[in-house]
Amino acid sequence: MPEQPYRPERAIAGTGMGGAMDLGASEAATLEGAPGGPEGGGPAGKPRSLWSDAWRDLRRNPVFLLSALVICFLVLISLWPSAIASGNPLTCELAKAQDGPAPGAPFGYDGQGCNVYTRTVYGARTSVTVGLCATLGVAVLGSVLGGLAGYFGGVWDALLSRLTDVFFAIPVVLGGLVLLSVVTSHTVWPVIGFMVLLGWPQISRIARGSVITVKQNDYVQAARALGASDSRIMLRHIAPNAVAPVIVVATIALGTFIALEATLSYLGVGLKPPSVSWGIDISAASPYIRNSPHALLWPAGALAVTVLAFIMLGDAVRDALDPKLR
Repeated sequence: MPEQPYRPERAIAGTGMGGAMDLGASEAATLEGAPGGPEGGGPAGKPRSLWSDAWRDLRRNPVFLLSALVICFLVLISLWPSAIASGNPLTCELAKAQDGPAPGAPFGYDGQGCNVYTRTVYGARTSVTVGLCATLGVAVLGSVLGGLAGYFGGVWDALLSRLTDVFFAIPVVLGGLVLLSVVTSHTVWPVIGFMVLLGWPQISRIARGSVITVKQNDYVQAARALGASDSRIMLRHIAPNAVAPVIVVATIALGTFIALEATLSYLGVGLKPPSVSWGIDISAASPYIRNSPHALLWPAGALAVTVLAFIMLGDAVRDALDPKLR
């Protein structure tokens, strides 16, 4: 049979099952130039990672975008509250006590004649500071202890498990009433230290379970067989693949810590005047709720929106990092 002349308008493409199919030149170019190529990965045929897939999903999630927008606004006013609120939050005029909205005070005045709007804006700094610092401390301490216990196991794992059981048995609010009642400092650091002290066991158990799961994978066993040290295996192979559940739990816990700070301040054992806090303002406005409800509703509403934004952000991150949803 005579040899057929080569025709550039035709091309042969593999079917992936040991055969081939005849494609037109334009179809073959489309197949070869498609993003991710035949492997369905990223550019140049490289498979996408969990993090790149998660970021792609988050950018398309309206819940994430809305919550991230609210959180960015809170961070900005925490750094520069004077940009949208003039005046000193500690300056009060008793002659204006319980007055309604007025020029320069769109939220009215509280029972001491303080500008509710100014105090609400400046209160965001305290809440964001406490939430971020407590979450960072809890995530670092819990991840290190849980990761080491999950990797090495044995007696260290048993001791950590019993220690976390002890901390889980302590009621958070009751523990705060007991521990913070003897603290005379008016700064945020005793409150942050208390949250880290009672908050790390949850992150520790999450990190421990994640490390135990990841260390069974083949690439970890291969690294160990090639002579990699424990520190290299932990930092290069286990930590990047075990940190996703910790990030999800820590993001949700951030909103919980903000609510806990407001609760402790409301009860009088958290932050104390002259500190500016939503919990302090809610506590001070409670006796006047019938005469001036605006003094309570605005800081309470700001607290609710902030906590909801962080919880929504955590839910969106959890959905994006959960491989079972793919």
